[in-house]
Amino acid sequence: MIIPRVLAETIKGKIINSNKAVIIYGARQMGKTTLSNEIIKAMNLKTIRINADQTKYIDIFSSRDVYKLRSFVHGYELLFIDEAQRIPEIGINLKILIDEIPELKILVTGSSSIGIADRVSEPLTGRKWTYTLYPLSLQELSAEKSQFEINEMLEELLIYGSYPEVYTTKNRKEKEELLIEISDSYLYKDILELSSIKHPGKIRDLLRLLAFQVGSEVSILELSRTLGINRETVENYIYLLEKSFVLFRLSGFSRNLRKEISKHDKFYFFDNGIRNVLINNLNDLNLRNDIGQLWENFIISERIKYLNYNRISMSSFFWRTYTGAELDYIEEGKGKLTGFEIKYSKIKKKPPLSWTENYPNAEFQSICKTNYQDFLINQIAQ
Repeated sequence: MIIPRVLAETIKGKIINSNKAVIIYGARQMGKTTLSNEIIKAMNLKTIRINADQTKYIDIFSSRDVYKLRSFVHGYELLFIDEAQRIPEIGINLKILIDEIPELKILVTGSSSIGIADRVSEPLTGRKWTYTLYPLSLQELSAEKSQFEINEMLEELLIYGSYPEVYTTKNRKEKEELLIEISDSYLYKDILELSSIKHPGKIRDLLRLLAFQVGSEVSILELSRTLGINRETVENYIYLLEKSFVLFRLSGFSRNLRKEISKHDKFYFFDNGIRNVLINNLNDLNLRNDIGQLWENFIISERIKYLNYNRISMSSFFWRTYTGAELDYIEEGKGKLTGFEIKYSKIKKKPPLSWTENYPNAEFQSICKTNYQDFLINQIAQ
């Protein structure tokens, strides 16, 4: 089963209507190749497909040789390069193709922005469109499922996440096996191959610690002491995990008020299933004591997908004071400041008093099981 992706029509339009390269980032097993193939099929252009995992293509697309590149793509309308982060100097060679053969359409995927973003940013300035593909979003699922059906499968999404293959697999045991396979075989692959990692085992240990601390402020110093590695190494590993689309961070919101906490960040996973398999807990909700963490990770990660897919420019934070007042999620943008309380089972009708006192013009919403689809699908909270 192929789930239509939100980005499909946008990317198709960019390929057809511009002479810039289109780059799709996203973790492995996220469906980048499937999405690309669907786009290519719909456009019906004469396409040459390159899998950069195959070394025979690396020489050509690292050559900086205009004649060699031109000869290779001659007669084709679209060049598709899959897993382009494996090709050295891919950016400058794509620039040559764009400048020398402007009529050639170019579509590129990369599993990690570590290996490709730095190489293409400067050479392709003004010559590229970039998009990130995440696990299946509620917005995507809502195109085929009713609100009732989404509510019915909510528990599975909270436990197993929404990697495309995991979602389309109906058997729970097979879902678990797939998550273990993704975690063991794919999660760190690009990091280990593209970066100099002194303690590869520590990355998984770090992820487990962060998985247990979802929704809580994280001390890098404490992580360093627990893992037995220096702070700089911990920060570097977290940076690599962010660039590989495993997790993301929220910083504390502050207007420099002395009572607001902004020293530590919070970390969330793009997929609940990955978070759960890392802590070896795929139990049903009635057997868990971390429903609040699951719900918060799910809501915030879905919101990040929604904002990015719909090109809505918002800055995201959390908010807490030294006196204990807090809001789980903050958005700032388009001249608006909104605080959100995220609770699984009940709506909190009023924000903390200190929030309204310090930010009298800010808005407030409480997100729970009864209204989360409005927040993540129906666009009421922009």
